[in-house]
Amino acid sequence: MAQILEPDICVIGAGAGGLSVAAAAAAFGVPVVLVERGRMGGDCLNYGCVPSKSLIAAARHAMAFAQAPAFGVTGAPARVDFAKVRDHIRGVIAAIAPNDSKERFTGLGVRVIEGTARFTDRATVAVGDAFVIKARRFVIATGSSPAIPAIPGLAETPHHTNETIFDLAECPRHLIVIGAGPVGLELAQAFRALGAAVTVIEAATPLAHDDPECVAVVLDRLARDGVAIRAGTAIRRIANADGEVRVVVMDGIGEETIAGSHLLVATGRTPNIADLGLDRAGIRVETRGIVVDNRLRTTNRRVYAIGDAAGGAPFTQPLTHAANYHAGLVIRQALFRLPVRANGDVIPRVTFTQPELAHVGLDEEAARRRRYRFRVLRWPYHENDRAVAERTTEGHIKVITTPSGRILGATIVGRDAGELIATWSLAVGQRLNIHSRNRRYRSAVSDPGGYR
Repeated sequence: MAQILEPDICVIGAGAGGLSVAAAAAAFGVPVVLVERGRMGGDCLNYGCVPSKSLIAAARHAMAFAQAPAFGVTGAPARVDFAKVRDHIRGVIAAIAPNDSKERFTGLGVRVIEGTARFTDRATVAVGDAFVIKARRFVIATGSSPAIPAIPGLAETPHHTNETIFDLAECPRHLIVIGAGPVGLELAQAFRALGAAVTVIEAATPLAHDDPECVAVVLDRLARDGVAIRAGTAIRRIANADGEVRVVVMDGIGEETIAGSHLLVATGRTPNIADLGLDRAGIRVETRGIVVDNRLRTTNRRVYAIGDAAGGAPFTQPLTHAANYHAGLVIRQALFRLPVRANGDVIPRVTFTQPELAHVGLDEEAARRRRYRFRVLRWPYHENDRAVAERTTEGHIKVITTPSGRILGATIVGRDAGELIATWSLAVGQRLNIHSRNRRYRSAVSDPGGYR
């Protein structure tokens, strides 16, 4: 007979967002049940942020060898032991995993249940035949999985996604990447630095959601690094023949076959919501995910959806820190009944290529779409003393303001852009003015490199 649980909050999914909700609720002494059918830590720990940034860290050390002669430092070229690169990635995951473990959250006071959650009605979730959960509030934080395009022959051809690519013990001879979004280009550059030949195939525009002027800087660097990017190229079919992956493409010139040793599919994400019984709970779903209002409530008022699962709103982004931001909003209203309103403009995003590409707020296109009158301010890295000293002068900062100076958004392409965007996130979130009277802030915005 199933055990009946009646917590204040039931969280479905133990990824970044779900863990944040569970930990915060438990910290306030609220009874909370956390249900996870897979690995604690979700995509970020096991397949996403942590392993990808670990691989990129290894690639940056390889890049440093190649760049050293410009500083007068010479020696033997770098030798990459890819099995040890894989060990490094696994070691980083293992070091972080205890923070997200069942044992830790149990110690925090969270009841952790391993199994598949499914709504049986608007107020009840069942986990197999073992548990029936009747909570005051539910939070769906089930994340997303790689989206696999319907390309003829792909299903029959061995291929990788971000869930398997980090298990490689040998560097690919020639890696073919389908998709030129952030994940595709980050991994393309990293594998190239570690010794692979890399070709990226994109049917549309690389990094299509970012500022084209700043994207051009990234693409130029990738080309100089030896990454071949085939933009505006459609894939007709894929096959596995004689131990090779063969991708038949069509561009403006004609049909061509690209042969490689490994294939990586990086064509976006799809929310993990198919088996939740959402129809029984009266929760509306669209193609992008669960429909939520600006308070992250679903069409069932006792159920929230956060992170990648909440794809049905313009302020949602498939980012780990976006899920954490959503978690904070849910805690504020579910526990303290405080008014909240999700605002995607304050959530920064970073593509961890070299140079990095970071953005927060509105870019030029978004400002036009919202009918703002605006100004564009730019400052190049090559005017920053430290950037010159470190030979990292490629890139610039681009700031969008109203005519009166209120900061609407900023894009940085260049060294450490992911760190530098934090100041601009504060500026957008607090509706600060580029002509701020605060001397410390004025110094930060006038020196985009943040080095002096």
